[in-house]
Amino acid sequence: MNYKIIDREKYYRKGVFRHFSEDCKCSVSMTARIDVTDLVRHAKETGTKFYIDFLYILSKVLNSREDYRMGYLWETDELICYDEINPTQYVFHEDTETCTPVYTKYNENYDIFYQNALRDIEEAKKTREYLLDTKNHPNWFDASYISWLSYDSLNVELPDGYLYFAPVINWGKYREENGKLLMPVTVRLNHAIADGYLVANVFRLLEREIEMFC
Repeated sequence: MNYKIIDREKYYRKGVFRHFSEDCKCSVSMTARIDVTDLVRHAKETGTKFYIDFLYILSKVLNSREDYRMGYLWETDELICYDEINPTQYVFHEDTETCTPVYTKYNENYDIFYQNALRDIEEAKKTREYLLDTKNHPNWFDASYISWLSYDSLNVELPDGYLYFAPVINWGKYREENGKLLMPVTVRLNHAIADGYLVANVFRLLEREIEMFC
């Protein structure tokens, strides 16, 4: 885990950061449907898991820009940017109706990431413990698949005053609409380090990376 310290006086979002980290601490969340028709087709043709393919693309998108890799060290009151962030995915256990977090390290090489994700998922299936360990995984973002519903809106709340900068991403079942397979995706970012443009940009980048991937 490596990071650089951001000079707040030179930070391009200096004024916005100060306002939303001091005066009005809040997050911004947006849900939209993205076209995954080609990605679903690609997974079927290659025999890969759509879920892991999307997880890889999502991780690649969030690592592509510093704004999505921001962090806050409360012990030293420092704004930082991680060199890399990794997805915390989840395994759902049908018998207990509970989840186990799965820490899968991001790798730009798709084949390596795919195999690692498969391995991590299989290991997580062996336990029923929650095993969340945020202290030792500071540069990890939440990536949660809500497989039971193709929802229209979702909101993730965090306590006021807590400067949590890691992205929180959820997505649901895709469904056919007008001949396309559309999947709901929800992006939550802290308003101190992201605005509507940066949140909306995640969806644009996802669709662009899906096109390139396929």
